[in-house]
Amino acid sequence: MSIRHGLLALLERGPRYGSQLRTEFESRTGSTWPLNVGQVYTTLSRLERDGLIVQEGSDDAGHDLYAITDEGRTELRSWFETPVDRTSPPRDELAIKLAMAVGAPGVDIRDVIQSQRHHTLKAMQDYTRLKAQALADVPANRDEVAWLLVVEQLIFQAEAEARWLDHCESRLVRLATAAATEPSTEPGRAATRGPARALADRTRSQR
Repeated sequence: MSIRHGLLALLERGPRYGSQLRTEFESRTGSTWPLNVGQVYTTLSRLERDGLIVQEGSDDAGHDLYAITDEGRTELRSWFETPVDRTSPPRDELAIKLAMAVGAPGVDIRDVIQSQRHHTLKAMQDYTRLKAQALADVPANRDEVAWLLVVEQLIFQAEAEARWLDHCESRLVRLATAAATEPSTEPGRAATRGPARALADRTRSQR
């Protein structure tokens, strides 16, 4: 997540100090990705080092104010115009967990999927409730609109995850069924098919 560009976007609205930026960032995103003040000031220091912001006096309370520079505006425009790179996705713990669960001795992958599905659906219900609260009144300002967009992204993400889990379970059942109908003569392959056969046995026993 680009805290760097998020702070630049807030500073484009005018000079601000560190804790003010943290409050506005969390207001825009509904505290979905909370920041601490140290993280904000570390990022501000790097932005200042790179010539994207400058310190510009202080307010009546003595807070040091930061302002975006022309270079900072150019950087910000470039960020808005450049698509987020999806060709190098960050590590996804759930995908890694399922990949490791396939073939893991003593692990019933269907239980792993069921547990995750329950959690994902609960999260989706919570996000949907937050969306309903946000829509109880027409969003009155850009912060409320921004938060609504974030919570809707979380809902779509949870829906996609639930569909993917359904797909994983369906695929495993098909593979298990196919494995159960094919006699295995290769010891090595028999080992890799163990969990699939176990799933097939469990599926048959529940029919």
